[in-house]
Amino acid sequence: MIPYQIVIDPADGTIVWLLLAGLIVLCIFLGVRIVPQSEKHVVERFGRLRAVLGPGINLIVPFFDKVRHKISILERQLPDATQDAITSDNVLVQVETSVFYRILEPEKTVYRIRDVDAAIATTVAGIVRAEIGRMELDEVQSNRSQLIQEIKKNVEDAVDDWGIEVTRAEILDVNLDEATRGAMLQQLNAERARRAQVTEAEGKRRAVELQADADLYAAEQAAKARRITADAEAYATGVIAKAIQDNGMEAAQFQIAIKQVEALTAVGQGTGNQTVILPANALDAFADAFKMLKGAGK
Repeated sequence: MIPYQIVIDPADGTIVWLLLAGLIVLCIFLGVRIVPQSEKHVVERFGRLRAVLGPGINLIVPFFDKVRHKISILERQLPDATQDAITSDNVLVQVETSVFYRILEPEKTVYRIRDVDAAIATTVAGIVRAEIGRMELDEVQSNRSQLIQEIKKNVEDAVDDWGIEVTRAEILDVNLDEATRGAMLQQLNAERARRAQVTEAEGKRRAVELQADADLYAAEQAAKARRITADAEAYATGVIAKAIQDNGMEAAQFQIAIKQVEALTAVGQGTGNQTVILPANALDAFADAFKMLKGAGK
């Protein structure tokens, strides 16, 4: 009986090693995941959530774990949307909005909502209509920043379960229909005309006040001048009275003569006067004045 011998072909051993090496390479390829900085990967095992891979090198179990979703965590902008809204004073407006958001928890976004952009756009439209419905048209125009903050806060509360952060919400424009716009333009023109009339009236009132102040100042200055003149005349009268008291009638006659001379001088200085008519006793007044001056010199 010839014994049975097993002969191993060296070529078969090489194939086995090659298969084993290939399996190892495949396991490394499937088990090592490099996630970019701007992404997060959602890993499932047998159809269930297994892990969320962050940026960098990550290890998973080959053939069991699979990357089902690659989610970008960069900030996104929804397309500008326009929705109709009615204010509390029954004015139809068209509000153009823009929303920026980013995904913080991909596992919530993947398994709780199908179309994130459409869901956020619908939520924003409803919140915008609700917020504008509480305000009058003038408040919408003047309190836009406050309205934006309210919309942003309400949107954040609404999308919190979706693992989303609303980074910014903007109201780009508030459009009105032609009839409302024409009425507002008329109201604006009327308001401008009213302000112009008020400004003109204020100017006139201020001018009257200033003129009254000027007249009062002029009257005060004239009163002061009259008082000074009266004081001077009183002083001069007192001096004359003292001279008359000391020198008798000669002083009085001297003053009368001086006044006559001054009066004649003023008449002679008038413009256009070629002939001066003197009273008969004018020369006597001059003579009396000179006599009195000579007498005073002695």
